[in-house]
Amino acid sequence: MTRYLALRFAQALGVLWAAFTVSFAVLYLLPSDPVSIAVESAGSGQAVDPAAIAELQARYGLDQPVWVQYWTSLSHAVRGDFGYSIATGQSVTAAIGAAIPSTLALAGTALVLAVLFGASVAILATYTRVRWLHSLLLSLPPLGVAVPTFWVGLILLQVFSFQLRIFPAFGDATASALVLPAVTLALPTGAVIAQVLAASLTTTWRQPFIDTARAKGASRWHIQIRHALRLSSIPAFTIAGVLVGNLLAGSVVVETVFSRAGVGRLTQTSVLAQDIPVVQGIVVFTAVVYVAVNLIVDLLYPLIDPRIVDGRRRKDESDADDLVDREVDSAGREVHV
Repeated sequence: MTRYLALRFAQALGVLWAAFTVSFAVLYLLPSDPVSIAVESAGSGQAVDPAAIAELQARYGLDQPVWVQYWTSLSHAVRGDFGYSIATGQSVTAAIGAAIPSTLALAGTALVLAVLFGASVAILATYTRVRWLHSLLLSLPPLGVAVPTFWVGLILLQVFSFQLRIFPAFGDATASALVLPAVTLALPTGAVIAQVLAASLTTTWRQPFIDTARAKGASRWHIQIRHALRLSSIPAFTIAGVLVGNLLAGSVVVETVFSRAGVGRLTQTSVLAQDIPVVQGIVVFTAVVYVAVNLIVDLLYPLIDPRIVDGRRRKDESDADDLVDREVDSAGREVHV
C-alpha cells in the first residue's frame, strides 16, 4: 500500500505540473497583453501612458523572458503562492478561496441529484419488463447528454422563475436559489451515470450467478439490489473523476446563466481578461480536486468489491508459485546433470 500511494502521489505531482505548464503555455501564446486589457477595462477611454503600462508589466514580471516567467511562477506555485490578479490586484489564493464555497455547494448538490437521477433511471430501466417503459427510460440518458446545459438553464429560468415564480432567477443568497442551478448541472452528469450503470446492469443480468440466485428463489428486486447493483456500480464509480471534472466545467456556464459568484464565474471573467495568475490558480485547483477524487476512488474499490484485492493477491501468489516452480525445475536439472 505504501508503494502504491507513493506511485500515485508521484503521478499526481506529474498531473499538477502538466496542468500548470499547459495553462501557462496557452495563456502566453495569446496575442493580447493582460495588462493592457486590465488598463482599458478600468480606464475612462483615454489613451494610457505607455510608461505606466511598462511599469505594470515590470511589476507582474511580464517584461521578463518567457522561461524566467515560467520558472518564477512555478517556484511560487509550489509554495502555494499564485501571485496577485492583474485585473483586480487581489490575491489569487484569496479570490479562489472566496469563490470555492458557492461552487462546492452547487457541485455537491448537483452530484447528489445526478446520482439519484442516474441510478433511478438505470435501475428502473433494467428492472421493468414492460417494453415501452424500458425503451422510454433508456432514451432519457442520451437526451440528457445531448441537450446543451445553457439551454436547460434558460428553460428552467423561463418556466420556474419568470412564469411560475417558484424559485429566484439570480443570485445565491438563499437555499432556494440553489435549486435551478443544481438541477441544470445535474442533468448531463446524471445522464452519464444512467448510461454507464444501465449498460453494466444489462451485462450483469446475463451472468451465471444471476441464474443461481433465481434458482434459489430470490425475487427479481432482491437480485437487482443485493447482487446485480453492487457489481454493476463499479464502472459508474470509476468515472467519478470525469464526473467531478464535468461538474467543475459545467459550473462556468451555470454560474454565468444564474449570476452566481463562484469558481466558474471567476474562471469566465479571468479568461476574458487573460488574468494569467488567476487562471493558473484555478487550473491547479481543478487538477488537485481531480487527482484527489481519483485517488479516493481507487482506495474505495475494495469496499465495493473485495474480489479486486483478492484478485491482486491471487495474482501475486500465482507469480510467486511460478517463480518457485522455475527454481525447483532448475535445481532438478542441475541434479540430473
